[in-house]
Amino acid sequence: MLAKSSARNPAAKKAIEILREHSLSSLAQQELERRIMSGEIAGGAKLNETAIAGALGVSRGPVREAFRALSQAGLVRVEKNRGVFVREVSLGEADEFYEVRAALEGLIGRLAARRITENEVGRLRDIVKRMHGIKVGTNSNVGNYFALNVEFHDLLARAARNGALLANYRGTVAQLDLYRRAAITQSLENVPISTREHEAITEAVAARDEARAEALLTEHVLLSCSRLHTVLDHNAAAR
Repeated sequence: MLAKSSARNPAAKKAIEILREHSLSSLAQQELERRIMSGEIAGGAKLNETAIAGALGVSRGPVREAFRALSQAGLVRVEKNRGVFVREVSLGEADEFYEVRAALEGLIGRLAARRITENEVGRLRDIVKRMHGIKVGTNSNVGNYFALNVEFHDLLARAARNGALLANYRGTVAQLDLYRRAAITQSLENVPISTREHEAITEAVAARDEARAEALLTEHVLLSCSRLHTVLDHNAAAR
């Protein structure tokens, strides 16, 4: 019935086409973001519109719209007459993101301690348990730990029950993770330390201790930045 109606009504047909294109562009964006954040598409890689459209089974229009959205999110850069490239984040830029993230995470800790549910606390504890179970020695295990780390912090951010805070947090983390994923393999010895910090954060939130949760999360982010610098300085000196 809808198909017959839209066939007789050009405006309705156009509206359906726009909706379909929007849905496809959203799906293309989500898939490209997944591939970028997982490291499947490396930083600095050039994104070919035609090739991606073919791989995703869509026309070039939705891919073009996905590129625009990813550019606004800071995950790709568009260079005139050269194309679209996955963004590479410098250490200096990463430091700035760490500072912003530390402030956001502190607020997340305070609000999550106030608003988190018992079910969410249980899920945080399960994530920490899985972190403790990871034997970091291969790229696969590093990838598993990174995924658990993302899951832990995103769950906390959602538990804060503040949509504006969640949006700002995710935007900052998405760009910072472009750097962190590439660098985390250089700091494997810090994984057990980071896991213990996650455990302490979980128990502070579970105890509804807003001040401690805020302090621990802020400190966790700043220590992560400091540990990364220590490893990078050591590697540079060893060259």
